[in-house]
Amino acid sequence: MKFQPEKRPIHGESLDSLQARFKEIGEPAFRAKQVMEWLYKKRARSWSDMSNLPRPLRERLDQEFDLSPAKRVLAKESADETEKLLLEMGDKALVETVVIRAPQVGVGQRDSRKTICISTQVGCAYGCKFCASGLAGWKRDLSVGEIVAQLIHVCHQEDATTTRAKEEIASFDNIVVMGMGEPMANYDNLLPALRILNADWGLNFGARRITVSTSGVVPKILALAKEPEQFRLAVSLHGATNAVREQIMPINKRYPLEALLPAIQAYAQTKGRMITLEFILIDSINDSFEQADALSQIARDLNAHVNLIPYNTVPGLEWKRPSITRQESFYQRLKRSGASATIRREKGHDIAAACGQLKLKTEPAA
Repeated sequence: MKFQPEKRPIHGESLDSLQARFKEIGEPAFRAKQVMEWLYKKRARSWSDMSNLPRPLRERLDQEFDLSPAKRVLAKESADETEKLLLEMGDKALVETVVIRAPQVGVGQRDSRKTICISTQVGCAYGCKFCASGLAGWKRDLSVGEIVAQLIHVCHQEDATTTRAKEEIASFDNIVVMGMGEPMANYDNLLPALRILNADWGLNFGARRITVSTSGVVPKILALAKEPEQFRLAVSLHGATNAVREQIMPINKRYPLEALLPAIQAYAQTKGRMITLEFILIDSINDSFEQADALSQIARDLNAHVNLIPYNTVPGLEWKRPSITRQESFYQRLKRSGASATIRREKGHDIAAACGQLKLKTEPAA
């Protein structure tokens, strides 16, 4: 399914594509650079803000391009100031974007380090058994402009609340592509979007501060390895053997560990960067010492870092998180074997932090 908006999202245009469009309508190429500066450096919210563009051009742009393809429907903030935004696209489709704040000593919460988690699809077709995002199935891919617009929406919001926006183009520190959907399944839109964020005429956001997550789409991992940008890679492993992984991740039948692990290794070797293995701990499913030992071997073989994530409860699903004691025992088992590992303590669980939960709670009432 592909949504065709009446107007194209302006944030989906590259400098080259906008210059080409301006050439078609008889406008000089430098006008495209002016537009990009207004969009990303000055964060214009309306075409009328772009005061150094001729009025006829602004009117034409208004007719052809959508300046705000993502509109906020709902925002919920947790006790730890993690904020989840529910954004509505032009076809009323809902996606989630999350602002995760990490307090720093001597710095106000709003000026603290921030990681922005963005979505790439409306729903998900991959059917991971523990995930709320795919409960309603896949509806469509997000366009390039819709992916970028999530970050611009956050920029507008943070501009009003942080002093950092006066000093930096982007008032956040990291971007993780870990929201709704399987990013690699929307590769053809994801990559241009990330390049807009990375470009010096865009947000000028460093590629090494952007992490792309995947459940294990092997061909796209290998494709991303060949791209010139130094994007970080996180792989949602969640099972250290095929038997366990297949129980909760259907993708493992198509790309079992025998195919996935060499692809991860190839990415790490090509980029010269440590890969992160995401591992959601689920009670009585993958929290055994046998899984810890197998995971440790994988991590050491790949020289990868393991990010342990206690399961976020999802209403309607049977899974539970292990006890704190069990979590700690699993973690210590990894550490004693020499694997690099951390436990990611929950952020925003009180506002339905699991991907897709806020959307699910909102849609029935819509």
